[in-house]
Formats: sequence, structure tokens, C-alpha cells
Amino acid sequence: MSTNSIETRNLSLSEWTDVLPDSGTEVFHTAPALEAVDDHTEGELQLYGGFKGDQPVALLPVFVDHKAVGRIVTSPPPSMGIPRLGPLLLSNSPKQRKKETVNYGFTAEILDDLSVDARLTLFRVICPRAYADPRPFQWNQLKVTPEFTYILDLENVTDDTVMDPFSRSLRNEMRRGEEIDVTVGVEGRGAAKRIWDSVGTHFEEQGMQPPIKWEFVRDLLEALPEHHRVYVAREPDGSFSSGIIVLYSDDTAYFWLGGIMTTYDGVSVNSLLHRRVIEDIVTEPQLESVTRYDLVGANTERLCEYKGKFSGDLVPYYVVESVGPEMKLAKGAYDFASR
Repeated sequence: MSTNSIETRNLSLSEWTDVLPDSGTEVFHTAPALEAVDDHTEGELQLYGGFKGDQPVALLPVFVDHKAVGRIVTSPPPSMGIPRLGPLLLSNSPKQRKKETVNYGFTAEILDDLSVDARLTLFRVICPRAYADPRPFQWNQLKVTPEFTYILDLENVTDDTVMDPFSRSLRNEMRRGEEIDVTVGVEGRGAAKRIWDSVGTHFEEQGMQPPIKWEFVRDLLEALPEHHRVYVAREPDGSFSSGIIVLYSDDTAYFWLGGIMTTYDGVSVNSLLHRRVIEDIVTEPQLESVTRYDLVGANTERLCEYKGKFSGDLVPYYVVESVGPEMKLAKGAYDFASR
């Protein structure tokens, strides 16, 4: 397959912003999010753009870190709670052959530039949902594994009909929630810190390290002032019950952090939080472009028992990684967990 027409360039953050499309990307592809990640990871951010002439046709952000086990190339970096990052194909050609040519050519150029075939280079990419063809990575001797998430399609629903597909038990629980004295509202940084604390406590009780550092959460939310909301449920006395941090791309809301399971008067507080998030997406004019709610992950059986009650679409995405003992060693040193 000819790849000579693809030119690969290293981009600055401002150049990245200029070529990043307005839709079809995930929230962590934006320059403010990438800059926040770069500030809190040891790896060096490298932004690749693939061009045909002056026309951008593909993008990939990676983080390159040098460790004792070798050089580690990731997108996204581990242990930061970033669900997906990886390559974006910008070709709008209706011809499948042209799309494949761009995909293969860009992938080959990137892998060569990063020396991914070197024994001590470890490569791991979690692709965005929109990246549907990981075969070029597989053809370059990398392992490709499908993973899944649940997506709620909220484009053609109203607040009166949005719960119709939900399981009966979830609908009943959300309706019971209207009768109890728990209030759900949108709050600020202090509430975000309280949510982070609750997640950290939950992990520590299980003998695990908290998955994300507070300083990163704080700086990410500051970098995305119009692209996040902090939802908090409070009991009648005003005490914190539970909360979730939601991130927004132009068309998708992401259940990002929080949601430690709590109940009040026999009702799951998380169900009330998700109900409010969904209600806002469906009814608020400022969220008009947001038509999907990503529950972020459908890979852990225990969590799927609850998430499946929303009857969202099961959507695949792909994890691409090096194979061999070096990768196994790296996985032992880093948190590559899915949810």
C-alpha cells in the first residue's frame, strides 16, 4: 500500500488546535487538556500530524518516557484516569480505499519515527471510539485488543422519555429518588476535592493507591472551565453523600471521576446523580451540542451489572500494545487497569 503522499510533522499546541476538528474528538484531545496532562506526567508530549499537502488527514498525541525498563510510549499515559486518547483520522473521503491508505501510511510513519520495533521501546495506545480500524498496528506486529464502553444516545429524546429504555428497577429507583430529601446540584472546586477524597478513601480501603492525583484533577478542571461540571448529592443536613465529575467534549459527556456507591433511604445516590446529568444534557440550551453520555467503561463485570441498566449502546474501542516480557514488566509497574 503506497504511503508516499503522507507527510508527518511534529506540531506545537497552537498548531494542534488549528487542525483539530470541531467534532468527533474526545475531551482529552483538546490542547488545554493535553497541556494539563503534560504538566503532570514525566513523559514528554509529542504531537504528530499527518498531512497530504497542506491538508491535515491524521493526528496522534503521544507521551514518551524513559525508564529503567526502556522507552515507554503511551497515549494516554497510565495512572491518570484518561479513558482514551490515541489517533484521529481526519480524512472525509467517502472511499474506503483512501481512508485505509491514510490510516496505514500515517501509522507506518509514526511507528517508524518512534522506533516502536526496538526491543526496549514499549508502546501502548488506547484508541478513541471513532478510530474503527486498528489493523495497521496489527500488521506492524502490535497486539490489538477490543474493549468496550456504554454510550447513551440522547439526541432524540425528551426529559419525559429519556428513562423509557432504562431497566424497570433503575426507573423505579430514580422515581423514588424524587420523594427523598437528597438534593443534587452543580458545585465548584471544593466539591471536586471532596469527590476526589471519597475515591481515594474507597481505594485505600481496598489496599490500593488512589488512581489520580488531586493536583492533576484540579489543574485539568481549571484548564477546561466550560467543559466540566461537578455534581454533588447532599443529605438534608447538607452533608456530602456522593458526587461525580463530568467532562464534556463538543458532542459527548463523560462520567469521569467519582460515583462511590452510597444509598439513602434505600435509594442509590449514584442513580440520582446520573439522572441529573442526563436531565441537564437533554434540557439545557448550553449543552445543546452534547448528544451522548459515555459511562466510560464496560469491561468490569461487577460495574456492568449497574451500568447495563441504562440500556446504552455497547461501543468498542481498541487497545494497541507491544508484546513480550518487557511489556508484561511495564504493566507490573504501571496502572493499566480498565473499568
